[in-house]
Amino acid sequence: MDKKNALRAGALAAGTTLMMLLMSSPALALTRDDGDDPGSGLSVIETLGLYVVLPIVLFAGITGLVMVLDKSHKQPKQG
Repeated sequence: MDKKNALRAGALAAGTTLMMLLMSSPALALTRDDGDDPGSGLSVIETLGLYVVLPIVLFAGITGLVMVLDKSHKQPKQG
């Protein structure tokens, strides 16, 4: 029965998502607003650096700090 329920839940989620996408309006992204002053776009390298490389570097930095500053040293078993 678990497969049947999972299939039903997946179909419901997919159907709901599809209906929401079809019924939503396009956010008027092409219509310029008064006072709208967009800057210049990012290049591919800038985009990859900002959204791929920078999060990986931040994650590695935080992970490294946690590992270096970890105060819980494992004590060897004394038997």
